[in-house]
Amino acid sequence: MAEQRSFVIVGASLAGAKAAETLRAEGFDGRVVLVGEESFLPYERPPLSKDFLRGESPREKAYVHPEGFYAEQGIELILSRRATALDISAAEVVLEDGERIRYDSLLLATGSQVRRLTVPGAERRGVHYLRTLPDSEALGKAIRGGGRVAVIGAGWIGCEVAASARQMGAEVVMIDLASLPLERVLGTEMGSFYRQVHVEHGVELRLGVGVAALLGGESVEAVELADGSRVEADMVVAGVGVTPRVELAEQAGLALDNGVVTDAQLTTSVLGVFAAGDVANAWHPVLGRRVRLEHWSSALNHGPVAARNMLGQAVSYTKLPYFYSDQYDVGMEYSGLAAAGDEVVVRGSLAERRFIAFWVKDGRVTAGMNVNIWDVAGDIAQLVEAAVPVDRGRLADPDVPLSELLPAGI
Repeated sequence: MAEQRSFVIVGASLAGAKAAETLRAEGFDGRVVLVGEESFLPYERPPLSKDFLRGESPREKAYVHPEGFYAEQGIELILSRRATALDISAAEVVLEDGERIRYDSLLLATGSQVRRLTVPGAERRGVHYLRTLPDSEALGKAIRGGGRVAVIGAGWIGCEVAASARQMGAEVVMIDLASLPLERVLGTEMGSFYRQVHVEHGVELRLGVGVAALLGGESVEAVELADGSRVEADMVVAGVGVTPRVELAEQAGLALDNGVVTDAQLTTSVLGVFAAGDVANAWHPVLGRRVRLEHWSSALNHGPVAARNMLGQAVSYTKLPYFYSDQYDVGMEYSGLAAAGDEVVVRGSLAERRFIAFWVKDGRVTAGMNVNIWDVAGDIAQLVEAAVPVDRGRLADPDVPLSELLPAGI
């Protein structure tokens, strides 16, 4: 009698949980093992800087699946145990207690980890990072306890935490070496838009200056900036980016380059080993280059594609990058992937906070961001995928339906 096939997923994350779900949905009846080092059921991370942080939604709402799902589907969910090594020659995952789990196919969905501050005083109490449910719970409790919040970093996490803290009634200062919020991602024009949004909601901005030290006794009391000035703070939130968790892949000798290198089918340099989510630097056949994104949509959509390829279906990952953000009353969706120097064309009104911003290169749309305008992300994605020249005037004209800008037959 043939031995039952075993598929192992390291990383009880959104990507890992969706992969396990897909294996069963596709009819795989072998062993499915999902290994995670946290004690919680697999959960989604966007709520951690938004509604969960503000205490508006329960922990259970963040879970990818309800508690009984894994047992019902025959998925072995191993929590609170870390995978410490991959034995490629033996096709085994080694756990921290020495247990070895054999696999026929392996998926690495190990995600990323926060960059930690390295300035003097970074070890003081009152310095928060945001990556896990406990991180969000601790930060929410601290904000509700009162005091001035210093957010270091004006990227997506920094901006969303600043917005949530203001909505919770805290006094907030946001600090970044960049001259505008989200400038590295969205460029000058859209960075200026988000600067205005935060200023109007009462956030003090200290931009264009780095952090020299965190001051205080046992607990943080102030942030010393590189220009010698001092920002009083009762707590600090560091949102200075993340790095992919490649330790297992590196130990196993997988090809690395800003994450785990994969082809369009999310296969790594070792046959039978796949990678998905934050950790995967995957070839994107539509964009014609490798892409590694630290966004919810990649984890959500990578997992099922990886699962189908574990089953031998030879499916390429072709979905365009997509992410969303909610800050105060400003909701947005971004589709595509623009580059520095792409021209920005705006359809609608920045002043009314209802518009679509398109990034254009050589007359072709490379990305689009709809702000407080809904049900258009699909059309924007089709414009990007079409990769055909678009008349700039028609692109900017709200009276021209986006569908009319697409080539015939799409």
